[in-house]
Amino acid sequence: MVSGCSGTPLRGTGDLGLIIERADSSALIVDSSNRQRLARVHGLGDLSHASVVFSRDERYAFVFGRDGGLSKVDMLKAKVVARVIQAGNAIGGAISQDGSLVAVSNYEPGGVRIFDTGTLELVADLPTQSKVIGLVDAPGQLFVFALYDSDEIWVADMSNPEEPAITKFTDIGHQPYDGLITPDGRTYISGLFGEDGMAMLDLWHLEKGVTRILDNYGRGEEKLPVYKMPHLEGWAVAGGYAFMPAVGHHEVLVVDMTTWKQVARIPVHGQPVFVMARPDGRQVWVNFAVPRNDTVQVIDAETMKLVKTLTPGKGVLHMEFTPRGEEVWLSVRDLDVVKVYDTKTAEVIKELPALKPSGIFFTARAHKTGL
Repeated sequence: MVSGCSGTPLRGTGDLGLIIERADSSALIVDSSNRQRLARVHGLGDLSHASVVFSRDERYAFVFGRDGGLSKVDMLKAKVVARVIQAGNAIGGAISQDGSLVAVSNYEPGGVRIFDTGTLELVADLPTQSKVIGLVDAPGQLFVFALYDSDEIWVADMSNPEEPAITKFTDIGHQPYDGLITPDGRTYISGLFGEDGMAMLDLWHLEKGVTRILDNYGRGEEKLPVYKMPHLEGWAVAGGYAFMPAVGHHEVLVVDMTTWKQVARIPVHGQPVFVMARPDGRQVWVNFAVPRNDTVQVIDAETMKLVKTLTPGKGVLHMEFTPRGEEVWLSVRDLDVVKVYDTKTAEVIKELPALKPSGIFFTARAHKTGL
């Protein structure tokens, strides 16, 4: 038990976080103010590629497991309060604008299933005949996602949960593999694995359809092996620019968000996985796929130059900034540790033991569209 119950002092939840321990089907509840572990929650199933969203009061975490499990964790009582196995293979999820619905994207049998956040009872089932990727929430009680096998983007309006309204966009580009929504919730971008380029949808003007951007960004160059797919949810938006991982190239692409044209390519240490902006937008931190996943690099967003190269250790899987960005927490799987860096000095200020840590999720995500 963390606190807030009989015999324990009251506390808020705004500085709490959940660290996934993928090999142990568990997660650590942590306090980012005091940089300490508070409790461990067990019984979360297969946590390969697990992700988390939070209720708008920041008390409950919804954990999406690879085994199709959807678990509701009470962050104060440090226990699972509800759990359903809703599919055979799932890849992530999102919570609705009003916090009443939680949606899960599935590989097997495909489709999106949507649940009541209070009870985890099924509210809607949206079959797709395809693996679903890049599921995000958007203003207007929307869920937006892409279909890997059929090259589509769907927009599901859940204003009336009993009668979801689906808008479908076809031929958006080959093999969409992940999705990003801009922080204002207006623009959805899907990365394409089957070709160089990305697909963009203006959610304010669905009638305009999907626009292709960054066509042939690697034209004339040999693609390098992709050992781990980049994660677009972590794409960085800083100073009017989007910093994006290039697929098959050891580069970060910089795109002007007023024109959606590429303005720079920044060579980096390896295939980028997460490219994430510090909350003030001054720095962009990048981690990498195997075999170069022992390194993290820091880009100055103003000059678009590399300013730091760090080697936290083998298996840097994820990064998470504290809400105002004075620290970044890195999961270093092979060392069984989470390292906390001061983002101003790039020095390690704390290490927390964890069992094969992967994703790190702070409750401040509850108030950000697309997270």
